[in-house]
Amino acid sequence: MSDREDDLDPSENPLADLSPFADGNEGTNLDEDSDYELEDAEYQDDADRVYAELLERIGEAAPQPRLDATRRALELLGDPQRSYPIVHITGTNGKTSTSRMTESILRAYGLRTGLMTSPHLVRVNERIVVDGQPISNRSLAANWDDISPFLALVDSELQAKDEEPLTFFEALTVLAYASFADAPVDVAVIEVGMGGEWDSTNVGDGQVAVFAPIALDHTQRLGSTVAEIARTKAGIIKPSAAVVSAAQDLEALEELERAAELREATLAVEGGAFALEESTVAVGGQVITVRGLAGTYEDLFLPLFGDHQGHNAALAIAAVESFLGGGTQPLVGDVLAEGLATATSPGRLQIIGTEPTVLVDAAHNPHGARALATALGEYFTFDEIAVVLGVLQDKDANGIVEALVPVASAFYVTQSQSDRAVPAEALADLVIAHAGPDAVVPYSSFEHAVQDARVWASAAPRRAVVVTGSITLVGEAIELAAAEKWKQ
Repeated sequence: MSDREDDLDPSENPLADLSPFADGNEGTNLDEDSDYELEDAEYQDDADRVYAELLERIGEAAPQPRLDATRRALELLGDPQRSYPIVHITGTNGKTSTSRMTESILRAYGLRTGLMTSPHLVRVNERIVVDGQPISNRSLAANWDDISPFLALVDSELQAKDEEPLTFFEALTVLAYASFADAPVDVAVIEVGMGGEWDSTNVGDGQVAVFAPIALDHTQRLGSTVAEIARTKAGIIKPSAAVVSAAQDLEALEELERAAELREATLAVEGGAFALEESTVAVGGQVITVRGLAGTYEDLFLPLFGDHQGHNAALAIAAVESFLGGGTQPLVGDVLAEGLATATSPGRLQIIGTEPTVLVDAAHNPHGARALATALGEYFTFDEIAVVLGVLQDKDANGIVEALVPVASAFYVTQSQSDRAVPAEALADLVIAHAGPDAVVPYSSFEHAVQDARVWASAAPRRAVVVTGSITLVGEAIELAAAEKWKQ
C-alpha cells in the first residue's frame, strides 16, 4: 500500500468551499473554555447521538485494511491532519500508557496537545483529548455535524464501487483529526487502532514513530508470527522520520530495522540508545531513573504501578526528545518531572476501590497478563487475590489464564456485555483446567461476580480483587464502582 494517493485537486472537490477545516477557516469557533469541560450536561444528548451514529457503522472488530477511504474524507475536509505535527504510536502492549505519558510531557512544555487513544473505557469522548481533557460533548457533536456531510459523500462513493462504507474507526479517526485542527493543537499524539500499515490513523504522517513492545495479538488480522505483526506495524514509519522502539524480540527488531532503512529513518532502540536505569517502588507508583537519548534524568516520580510502566516512561521520554530536539537536546528536568508526575493511564493497574481494594487492569493478552502478575507481586503486599475474569473470543484465553494462575487465590469468571465475550460457563471450564474446580466460580452476571468477590475480599485482611482480561470488562467495572458509590 502506498504512503500517499494522488492529491485531490481542490478545483475538483465540489464541497471544497464548504469544508470547515480548509485553509483560512477556523471551523466551529466554539468558546475555548466550554470546549473542554469534562461535564457538559446540556449537550449530553448530542454526544449520545454521535456515538449512536458511530455504532451504526461496521465495528472495530472488523477493520477494513485500507487507507483510501479515510484519506478521501480528510481530503474533502482540507487535510486537517496536516495542520500539526504528529507523534504516531503503535505496539501490542503499552501503547496507550506510552501515548498518555508522551502527551503529558509535551503538555508540560506548554504545547497545546491532542491525544487519540482507543478503545474508551466509559465514554467515547475519552478517545479524543485536547490539552489534557476529553473533548466536551459540545465540541464532539459540533465537529461531528461539521464532518457528517463529507462522510456521507465518501460512503456514497464507496458503495458505488461495491465497497463497505466508512467504518466506526475510520469515521472516528476523521473526527479526531478534524477536532484537533479545530482546537487547534500544536502537536497530536496518535495511538494506532490496530496494526499500523493499513490502520486508518496512518493517513497522518508521524514525524516520530514509536513502537511499544510487539507480541502476538490480533493474529487473524495481523499475522501469525511476531515478524509478520511487526512488519505490519512498521508501516507507520514515514520517510526521514525519527523512530524510537522499546526492546523487542529479534524477529520484530529486524523488521523495524529493515523498514527504517528503506525509509531513511533513524532508529533508536531501548537498551542501547536509551534505557530505564532504575525503578524503585514508591507510595502511589515508583521513582525511576532514565538514560535518555540526550541526557540522564534521575529520581522521576511516576504515579503508575509496574516495571513495565517504567519502561513505557523511558520510551515516552525518548519519543519527546526525538520530537523536541531531534534526540540531541536534553529535556528540562523540572518540566519532564511535572509531565510524568501528572501522567495517568486509566484502566491500567488502577485502584478503583478501597475497603476492600479493587484494581482494574486492561490485560487482554498473555504479554499483558504476565506484566500484571509481575506487578501485583512487586508493587503490592496482598496475601490473597480474587481475579474477576472476562475475555473476548478473539483473545488467547489460555495464555491469559496461565499467566494469572500463580497470583490468583480464586477466579470469579464472568463476561462483559460485549457480543464478543466468551460465555462465562465456557470460560470457567477453561480456567478450571488450569486452576482446578475449587478455585473457580462462574457468573453470568458481571455485577454479581464483583459483588461476591468484594464480599470475599472483605472477610480477611490483605485481600484484594483484580478485574481483568478484557478492556470492556474494565470499563464496566469503573461504571459499576461509580454507580454503587465505592469508586475511589
